[in-house]
Amino acid sequence: MFNKTIQLFIFDGNPNGRIMCELSNWNGRVYKISRGEINLFANRQDANHTGIYFLFGKNESNKDTVYIGEAEKIAVRLKQHLNDSFYWNDCVAIISKDNLLNKAHIKYLENKFYNAAVEAGRFEIVNNSIPTLSSVSEYDEAMLEEFMSDAKLLVNTLGYKVFEPISISDKTAEKNIEMFFIKTARGADASGYSVPDGFVVKKGSAVASSTVESMPSNLVKYRDGLYADGTITSLHTFSKDCIFTSPSYAAAIVMGRSANGRTEWKTKDGITFKQIEEKHIQ
Repeated sequence: MFNKTIQLFIFDGNPNGRIMCELSNWNGRVYKISRGEINLFANRQDANHTGIYFLFGKNESNKDTVYIGEAEKIAVRLKQHLNDSFYWNDCVAIISKDNLLNKAHIKYLENKFYNAAVEAGRFEIVNNSIPTLSSVSEYDEAMLEEFMSDAKLLVNTLGYKVFEPISISDKTAEKNIEMFFIKTARGADASGYSVPDGFVVKKGSAVASSTVESMPSNLVKYRDGLYADGTITSLHTFSKDCIFTSPSYAAAIVMGRSANGRTEWKTKDGITFKQIEEKHIQ
């Protein structure tokens, strides 16, 4: 890994509108475009280059969603997506500055990005089908893998962690990560750990078999959504590692009630997340 230099150009000084993002010594270019500024983006000459794009939104359970697509003319395709049945808020489009990506290249990238998002498991993917993997030469494959690696870095920098894996190996966790646990009423028995962008509840963790009446409706809805998409099984256990925006959000889902995760999550020695956190601050 090397240090990287990234350039951001914020159009009209509005960080919620259009942003152009480039990486030193890379022939790619990444655009972040809000839904309401697709027509403004379309006025750019490179808006009709061949490329890959991601449409970001949220579903009815407030879970992050993404649609992954490719187009020979990015702007034309994005305008068509304004009429989709699923709603999206922001688009991230990836092109090459010299427009050298061809149809086989973008079909290859579309498949690889799709599989990377599936493996990461952070977003619900709303594509109706798995993109076909095109056949490319050995030379093109090496070029595209490097192109994809740099593109992932910029997408992540823009705040979309759709391709960043949640899971860490058990051995890594045992050696380097402070593990926390919750074991309370109605069968809740979970383990997890803190990450820079939230808190991960580990696969196999058990949640409370029911929720209390006082649990906020938004938490109940989110919890029900985890059951609906299979993240939590009918046996009330997590089928995969699941990331939450905070330890409190994670604790609430596990315990089936409102919870202060900073005091509910504890190490095997009974030390709270709060105590560990305050110790690191000192």
